[in-house]
Amino acid sequence: MNLNIVQTIVMALIQGVTELFPISSLGHMVIFPALLGWADMETGTQCGGKSCFLPFTVALHLGTSIALLLFFWRDWLQVIQTLFNSVKRGEVKTGTDEWVTWLIIIGCIPAALLGVFLESKLKDLFSSPVLTAAFLVLNGSVLFLGEALRRRTEASFKMLSPKEREVHFRPLKSLSWKEALIVGSAQSIALIPGFSRSGLTMVAGLSVRLTHEDSARFSFLIGTPVILGAALLEVPLLFHQPGSILLMILLGMIVTGVAAYLSTKFLMKYFETGRLDPFAIYCWAVGLLSLAFLIFVRHM
Repeated sequence: MNLNIVQTIVMALIQGVTELFPISSLGHMVIFPALLGWADMETGTQCGGKSCFLPFTVALHLGTSIALLLFFWRDWLQVIQTLFNSVKRGEVKTGTDEWVTWLIIIGCIPAALLGVFLESKLKDLFSSPVLTAAFLVLNGSVLFLGEALRRRTEASFKMLSPKEREVHFRPLKSLSWKEALIVGSAQSIALIPGFSRSGLTMVAGLSVRLTHEDSARFSFLIGTPVILGAALLEVPLLFHQPGSILLMILLGMIVTGVAAYLSTKFLMKYFETGRLDPFAIYCWAVGLLSLAFLIFVRHM
């Protein structure tokens, strides 16, 4: 894998920002090297006969997951404590804070299974920037429909009595295991480059009547174990790379982590009142412009 410091920092910033914004970090990691003429990032020194680009991408994701662990450290401390307590007692009470721990575990299952059984087919998609750009356009449509759903829900919410409003929007701990699987299944679709993990899980969260803020929180919480699991599988393939490459990858992880931490801080505040349609418009614009460039301009 050919990699210089400019490519490392640019790709790290792209990953750190786009992982938490609902605009598909994997999509940007596939599209932007093609747009910038950095095809050499996907060639050169190989990892066990395969491209090192995916392990490099996963290494940057690892920086993101570390940032999420730091940002949500109180949540994760509670997750560990409640997991041990419920296992020790031999029972789980739904509708409690410890139930959230099991919702996170359940929400991770679909992506973990899909990643294991369809690993080779999913990896093939990383070599198709055109297909990824098309998926990015579809991702924008999903975000737009999700925001339309939220606006319609809020309009009906205003017509409800105060008592009815209390049950209309639900806290995270009120989800059932089936609803956690629904949100987790949405996350598994985001293994396809171009679809946003945070975007799809937030839309799924809205569909089961979570607030924007709880949808974002659940999205970030169930995403962290999946990213860490992928890192355990892919990052070791980079270990035989020269020391200079490993140092640049480490730099990339640090830059990604800082960008991801700041993005998370911004988004948790933004989604208290913010909307999804600005991100939908962004996905449409970048996806369509990338398609135009990759299909027509690059071949002129």
